[in-house]
Amino acid sequence: MNQERDGQRFETVAIHAGQEPDPVTGAVVPPIHQSSTFKQDGVGGLRGGWEYGRSGNPTRAALEENLAALEGGRRGLAFASGLAAEDCLLRTLLRPGDHLVIPDDAYGGTFRLVAQVVDRWGVAWSVADTTDPAAVRAAVRPETKAVWVETPSNPLLGITDIAAVAEVARSAGARLVVDNTFASPYLQQPLALGADVVVHSTTKYLGGHSDVVGGALVVADEALAGELTFHQNAMGAVAGPFDSWLVLRGIKTLAVRMDRHSANAARVAEALAAHPRVVQVCYPGLPSHPGHETAAKQMRDFGGMVSFRVEGGERAAVAVCDRARLFTLGESLGGVESLIEHPGRMTHASVAGSALEVPADLVRLSVGIESVDDLLADLAQALG
Repeated sequence: MNQERDGQRFETVAIHAGQEPDPVTGAVVPPIHQSSTFKQDGVGGLRGGWEYGRSGNPTRAALEENLAALEGGRRGLAFASGLAAEDCLLRTLLRPGDHLVIPDDAYGGTFRLVAQVVDRWGVAWSVADTTDPAAVRAAVRPETKAVWVETPSNPLLGITDIAAVAEVARSAGARLVVDNTFASPYLQQPLALGADVVVHSTTKYLGGHSDVVGGALVVADEALAGELTFHQNAMGAVAGPFDSWLVLRGIKTLAVRMDRHSANAARVAEALAAHPRVVQVCYPGLPSHPGHETAAKQMRDFGGMVSFRVEGGERAAVAVCDRARLFTLGESLGGVESLIEHPGRMTHASVAGSALEVPADLVRLSVGIESVDDLLADLAQALG
């Protein structure tokens, strides 16, 4: 994918967009503006437009400008968590009586928000296999206002053809929302493929170091951006200055990290596919993956997430997680260190008993940037 912004390629934009040297001191790294309020030069005389930390902060603004540049959007908005970003978006897009389509493979926190919070607003929702545009078309109703997609999906790594589903949503008068957390803007840019809004948990690959919790929205439409900005301020779940600075710091190395994550994950997926105790490997980089061709078309590379199913059911899958040593047992993903988890009992426990329930024998890996030979050795001993 050719990712250029004003003649500059992605790696350059990641380091420089929104991050000009400080005009006062010349500091190459923009400072952390750790202030809750800003002095006014007379009533309403705002210096640079800054008034109060919830409404706006220079460090957060730098991150938001950077995110918009990376995704090719009109505006970026940074939040205290990925779910805070999702909540703000859904409250902006939906009203009682509206309808939302969500994927049949989605992050457990997103499902919990929709099924146990949004549902109480009088908003109807239904589940569709978003990897099949015809299934999305069948799920859309006259009152559908938004179609939600994860690609690659969490945790089964399903691939949705963003351009095809964007056409379905557009023909229905609905907004297409794409959770781009697994891919990151380095590997995939949904707005260029027809999406209206991109969602990120900046906790993951954008931050990249497992030391910050945050979320973001990037939008293509200026009118929607204005509505979201109003709700961001009115609801108040904004990213703090230090958290914004940490995400900006992570983004500087996003490209080189994603290259290594992807290379390591490809090796891990190939090794797992050849292992006698592994029943199935979910990784879009494998030619056997049903979404491989679509992923190759809309992604630069295939990312660092791998899921696999283990012979012996849930007990065997849990045992693999418990035996891993270099792969740390923990929830989350996208950090430089490798993580392993059992989705059914951990990140996706909230979908148990629903149409989104994940296989009990599934193990999810966030493949880090350590030596891939060490990672392969750890998985070999964990699988026994």
